[in-house]
Amino acid sequence: MLELKERLVAEAKEMGFDLCRICRPDSVPQVPADLKAFIDKEYHGQMGWLADRTHWRSDPQALWPEAKSIIMLGESYTPQHDPLAVHDMPEHAAISVYAQNKDYHDLVKKRLKRLARWLIAETGDDTQVKVFVDTAPVPEKPLGQAAGLGWQGKHTNLVSRDLGSWFFIGSIYTTEVIETDAPEIDHCGSCRACLDACPTNAFPVPHQIDARRCISYLTIEHHGPVDEELRPMLGNRIYGCDDCLGACPWNKFAVEAREIRYHARDDLIAPKLADLVTLDDAAFRAKFSGSPIKRIGRNRFVRNVLYAIGNTQQVEFADIVQALTLDPDETVADAARWALERVKGVA
Repeated sequence: MLELKERLVAEAKEMGFDLCRICRPDSVPQVPADLKAFIDKEYHGQMGWLADRTHWRSDPQALWPEAKSIIMLGESYTPQHDPLAVHDMPEHAAISVYAQNKDYHDLVKKRLKRLARWLIAETGDDTQVKVFVDTAPVPEKPLGQAAGLGWQGKHTNLVSRDLGSWFFIGSIYTTEVIETDAPEIDHCGSCRACLDACPTNAFPVPHQIDARRCISYLTIEHHGPVDEELRPMLGNRIYGCDDCLGACPWNKFAVEAREIRYHARDDLIAPKLADLVTLDDAAFRAKFSGSPIKRIGRNRFVRNVLYAIGNTQQVEFADIVQALTLDPDETVADAARWALERVKGVA
């Protein structure tokens, strides 16, 4: 069993994964209580699927009772540039690092499937596998800590002593029994860098997040207008937010992404707001083909860009914003009216 584990880890690294650790499906007994508290406080906002699938998300064993081991894998997407420098460029858009090139769901899942096929070839056709990347009701971060990938930092994301904060997580459930790893312990200590970096104070207390105030949630998952109180806090962030990740001192140990398709496209590192706000549906789809940004659609994307333009408070945007006050989508039109007042200095 240990020999299989060693070969598995070596094969995972050969395929492009930076970390490979193992745990059992019953390794996260704290998840049901944590998830219930999160839902009871309505911190999930409009993400109804979190409330609808609590049974599966609370119990990894329930998702697939036949599973005996869970292979947790980490893959670095550490940026080559300073992802926070764009905040000093108000006429340009801040896009979360993970979305500055190809959709990681597709890339990680392909690698997981390759590793799963390898495992079957090594252990026999009786071995069964299922692979997951972020879209299934799998408590990936608690499982990642249980397997030793890293620990859930005060910003609730996984932090690794080897990779810092910038890494994707994938999992392979299998009926094969594989030697487990020791869980990782919390190494945050008294540090509050991630909490203090949050522009919207989305962390009520360390290790808890109120998604309703999180910029990643507001710019990606939230439908309709964003609360006017929060709009100025978005700054120029139009898709996601990296502030809490970028502030983590453990990033001094981060390793650069080996996958070239995680390296940022030049046109997405700090694109001009003026070039993005005029995108119609066809242009939006063409520009973001193969990107995770595509899934939020043109209307929500342009809504976000208009909030960012409003936050520039620069009158030269007035004409372009004025045209969008007549947009067929009411949320876009509302964002344009708000931005117009801001750039004209009315608000």
